Amino acid sequence: MNRQPSMLRLLVSRQLLLIVVLLGTALPLAAQAPPYDVIPQADPPYYRVRYDASEQAADPNATDRKPGELIFPVSYTIWIPPGVNTLRGVVVHQHGCGEGSCKSGLTGAFDLHWQALAKKHDCALLAPAYEQPQAADCQMWCDPRNGSVTTFEQSLVDLGNLSGHPELASAPLALWGHSGGGHWCGGMVMIRPNRVVAAWLRSGVPLLEPNPDRPGIKPHTLPEAALGVPMMCNPGTKEGVTVKDGRFAGVWPANLQFFDAVRGRGGLLGIAIDPLTAHECGNQRYLAIPWLDRCLELRLPKKPGGSLRPMPTASAWLAEPTGTTAVAANDVDGDPLKASWLPDETIATLWIQYRKDTRVADSSPPPPPKSVQRQGNRLRWQAEADLQSGIEKFIILRNGKPLAEVPSEGTNRFGRPIFQGLQYSDTPTQPLVQMEFVDQSAQRGEDDEYSVVTVNTAGLESQPTQAGPALGGD
Repeated sequence: MNRQPSMLRLLVSRQLLLIVVLLGTALPLAAQAPPYDVIPQADPPYYRVRYDASEQAADPNATDRKPGELIFPVSYTIWIPPGVNTLRGVVVHQHGCGEGSCKSGLTGAFDLHWQALAKKHDCALLAPAYEQPQAADCQMWCDPRNGSVTTFEQSLVDLGNLSGHPELASAPLALWGHSGGGHWCGGMVMIRPNRVVAAWLRSGVPLLEPNPDRPGIKPHTLPEAALGVPMMCNPGTKEGVTVKDGRFAGVWPANLQFFDAVRGRGGLLGIAIDPLTAHECGNQRYLAIPWLDRCLELRLPKKPGGSLRPMPTASAWLAEPTGTTAVAANDVDGDPLKASWLPDETIATLWIQYRKDTRVADSSPPPPPKSVQRQGNRLRWQAEADLQSGIEKFIILRNGKPLAEVPSEGTNRFGRPIFQGLQYSDTPTQPLVQMEFVDQSAQRGEDDEYSVVTVNTAGLESQPTQAGPALGGD
C-alpha cells in the first residue's frame, strides 16, 4: 500500500479538521466543551476526527429538525496496529448514555487489552465519544438511524484517508457496546447485518416491538440476515435477574424479549448473565474478548474485501439462559431455540466459569515487555497486553530481585485490578498511565541492572526483559 509522507499526512489531517462533511462540520478539537475537552493526544498510530452536530439539527428541541441527522457532536479515535498493510476489520468499542459514559469513550482506543484483540486479527480499534449533555435524549445517538450510523460510516472514510488505510471505509465490524451502546450495536446488526462480524451487548439491546412505557424508542425490524450474526446479551444479575427493583430492573425483561424474538427464529444469540454486577461492566471483558476473538477467527473474509463467512454451527453448545451449565447442541433435551447459543466447547467452558463467579481461567503467561530503556534512575518500557487476561501490573527487578510494582497499589472497583484502570463503560482512566518507574532508592555510582516483568490479571508473570544500556543521567 502506498503511504503518504508524514508532512502530507499532517496537512491532510489539518484539512480534514476543517472540511464540511455530510452531516456536520469537522471542527478543531479546541471547540469541544467540558467534560469532553480533556482528551488524550492522538498521534500515529492513533488518529482522530470530530464532527459538529448537523447545522439543521443543532437545536435538540427544535420541532423542524430533519430526521436522520445527528444532534450531538462526536469524535472518533482509532488505533491502527503498526506494521499492518491492509486492515481486515474494525473492532468498535461503544460507550453508553450520559456524560460520564460518553466521556469514557475518549480513551477507548487506548485500551491495551482491546488492542491485543484487534492486532491479532489485523483490525483497527475504534472508540466513538458522543458529546451528549447529561439530561439529553440518548436515543438521539444510540439509535443508529438518528444520524449516528451516517457519521460513523463517514468517520471510517475520513480516518481511512487520514491513516492511509482507505479499506476502513468498507471493513467488517466487530461490535462491543455498553447500555445505550448495546442498543446501538444491536441496531447496527439490524440495519447493517452483512457488515457485522459479531456484537456483544452489555446491559442494552434494541427494541423489536413497541414499548408503551417508552414511546420515544422506535422499534427495529429483525431481518433474516441478522439471524446469522453471532450476538451475546450480557446483563448484570442486579439488573432485573435476581434484583427485581431499582433503576436498571428493566434490563433483564428487555433482554428476554430480545432473546425470545431472535433466538426463536434461529438466531445465533446467547445470554451471559454477570453474577456479580448491576449496570457496571465488571469482569465481562474476560469473556467478551475471547468470544469476539472466536467470531473474528471464523467469520472474517479470507481475503480483505471479501464477504463475511457464515458462522459455523455444527460445533455449537447450548445453555439454559439463567443456568450455569452448557452442553453440546446434539445433547440438548427440549427446544434448542429456547436455549442460549454458544459457538463451541471452548467458549462454553469460559462461559460456565464466567457464569459462576466471572473467574475466567487463563494458563498462558503474558508477553514480556519490550524496549525497556534506562536513563539514570528512570525506566521506560513498552508492553502488549495478554489477549486472555490483559495487564494487571509490572514488577521491577533490580539486580534480579523484586524492587517495586507499577502501579504500587492496583485497584478497580468494577472488577479485576487493571494497569490502565477501568471506567464505568470499560475504558482506561484519565490521565492515561505511563509505563515508567523512577528508582528513588538508587545509589549514585552503583552499576545496578534492572528488568521488568509483566503480570496479567490472572496473576501469571512474563519472562523478565532486561533494561538496555544506560543512556545517561536525567
